[in-house]
Amino acid sequence: MTAVHEEQQYLDLIRRVLDTGDPRPDRTGTGTLSIFAPPSLRFSLADNTLPLLTTKRTFLRGIVEELLWFVRGATDSTLLAAKGVKIWDGNGSAAFLESRGLGHRREGDLGPVIIRGGGVDQLRECIHKIKHNPTDRRIILSAWNPADIPQMALPPCHMLCQFYVHLPPASSPTDKPKLSCLMFQRSADLGLGIPFNIASYALLTHMIAQVTGTTAHELIIQLGDAHVYRDHVDALEVQLTRTPKPFPKLRWAREGIDDIEAFEYADFVVEGYECHPSIPMKMSV
Repeated sequence: MTAVHEEQQYLDLIRRVLDTGDPRPDRTGTGTLSIFAPPSLRFSLADNTLPLLTTKRTFLRGIVEELLWFVRGATDSTLLAAKGVKIWDGNGSAAFLESRGLGHRREGDLGPVIIRGGGVDQLRECIHKIKHNPTDRRIILSAWNPADIPQMALPPCHMLCQFYVHLPPASSPTDKPKLSCLMFQRSADLGLGIPFNIASYALLTHMIAQVTGTTAHELIIQLGDAHVYRDHVDALEVQLTRTPKPFPKLRWAREGIDDIEAFEYADFVVEGYECHPSIPMKMSV
């Protein structure tokens, strides 16, 4: 019996939203079809697997550069734009900031949107716990700080994740522990956002596994409002006609990276990425 490709759960979710989603207005004025709290999406990260969607070409460089930007605690979207990654330009524009009551801000200043603000380095705390207290049930990154919401250009969509260390069995005590990540996302743009989010949190889990001496095991994503923008429907119908291809593998170009901020774009070597052509979709801001 042939196993179902893990990308199929994403495609099935899109089909469900297109067929049964509630028509809803939204902040951007575009309009969506939406469902609430669908079943979790689960992706194996074993054997260096990277769940980079294959039914359309995914902008890998943009995903990696944005992730490195997050990891370093940056909040200036112009730093990404200078590298040709313009995914935050709309939310960092002068007009958008003005609409949020943040017109006093310099263009590109997104405010405290990152998980390393507020004087607490949550990321390094998680890494420390994975290394020294792996059974802790509080290995958590939270981007949702109610006190900061008014100062954020866009409140975080992927707002919380928890890491879980699977200890080796007593029969194989020298095996590496395995690292899983559970991420909760309050608002999920299935056409444009979720392909980025899946790959980004998979990469983050692989990165943390590298610096903690564990091995990446599984990524689980739980969505709140899972939606399709009205102007993405036709493009997604095309995507649903395509058959997924095998996920690629991730390899580090440099051995022995042991600091989460030491990663550079050139360190991410993705092998065997075969995909269908890209499908243009407009981002609603």
